[in-house]
Amino acid sequence: MDTGPGLRQSRSSVPTPRATPNATNGHCDEREGFCMNQFTLAIGFGLVTSAILVLSAVGFTLQFGVSNIFNLAYGDAMTLSAFIAYLADAAGAGIWVAILVGAATGALVSVLISRLIFTPFLRRGTSRFAMVMVSLALAVILQNAIQAIAGTRFRSYAEGQGKSLHLLGMILTSYQLVIIAVAVASMVGLHLLLQYTRIGKALRATAADPELARSCGIATDRVSAAAWAISGALCGLGGVTLALNLASFDFHFGSEFLLIVVAAAVFGSVGQPYGAMVGAVVIGMASELAAIWTPSLKQVVAFVILVVILLIRPGGLWRRAFVQMDVAAR
Repeated sequence: MDTGPGLRQSRSSVPTPRATPNATNGHCDEREGFCMNQFTLAIGFGLVTSAILVLSAVGFTLQFGVSNIFNLAYGDAMTLSAFIAYLADAAGAGIWVAILVGAATGALVSVLISRLIFTPFLRRGTSRFAMVMVSLALAVILQNAIQAIAGTRFRSYAEGQGKSLHLLGMILTSYQLVIIAVAVASMVGLHLLLQYTRIGKALRATAADPELARSCGIATDRVSAAAWAISGALCGLGGVTLALNLASFDFHFGSEFLLIVVAAAVFGSVGQPYGAMVGAVVIGMASELAAIWTPSLKQVVAFVILVVILLIRPGGLWRRAFVQMDVAAR
C-alpha cells in the first residue's frame, strides 16, 4: 500500500484502468479514448491532491512568514491534528465535527509552539540555523510522543467514503468532494479575512512596518498570535484531509508529506499565501498527471518544477513575501 506523499489513496475502490499509456512513445496501448480517460481521472486526483496541498502549503507559508523559521515540526503537527480528529470521529461526533476538531487542534498546537518554544529562543537571539535545529528536535519529540501513545498500527476514519461519483469523466468519492469543498471555503475565507477584516488589515500593516504599526496602537504580539492560530488551523485541516484521502494513516504520515508542502510553498515564494495557493495547484496537478506514466514520477515532477522555477526566479513565483519575517521575534 502506498502511504507516501502524492496521495491518491482512498478507502473506496476507485476503478483503475487496466492499461497505461506507453511511456516510450506516449501513445495509447489499448482502446481508442483510453488516454483521455486516464487524463480525466488524473485531473480528478489532481484536484484532490491540490486541495490538500493548498491547505497545508498556505498554513506553512504563513508560519514561516511570521517567524522566519523553517518549521520541520509542521508535518507532525498535521499528524497530531489528524489523530485528535480521529478520536472525535471514533467517538461518534461525525466527520464535519472531526474536521473542526482537527483545525482547532492545529491552531492550539501552533500557538503553543510559537509562545512556549520559538518566541523564547528568538528573544534570546538564537540564530536561524539553530532555530531549524530546534524545530527538528521538536519534530522528533512530537513524532515519538504520538508513536508512544497511539502505537504503530494504521488507523482509518470510522465513516466510509460513500458512493463514487462520476463528474465530467472524473471519479471522486464523497470524502474527496468534502476535501475540495473544505479547501475552497478555507481559501475564500482567508482571502476575505486578509482583505476586509480588522485583523487582516492589522496583519498587513504589521507586515509593512511593525514599528509603525506598534506606534499606531496595533498589538503586534496579538497579530502574531492570530497569524500562528490561522496557519495552525490550516495545518490541522491539511492533516485531517490528508488522512481522509488515505486508506489508512499512521504516526508519521504528516512528516512524509512535508517535503511536498515545502515545495509548493517555495514555488510560490515562502511567506506569500497567494503564491502558495498557485504552487499547490501547479504541483498537485502536475504530479498526478505525471503518474499517468508511472506513480514514481509524482514526487520527482514536484521537485523538478521547484528547481526550474527557482532557476528562473530564485525568490519564487512572488518576489515579495506577504508577511514580515521578524514579526514573531518582536
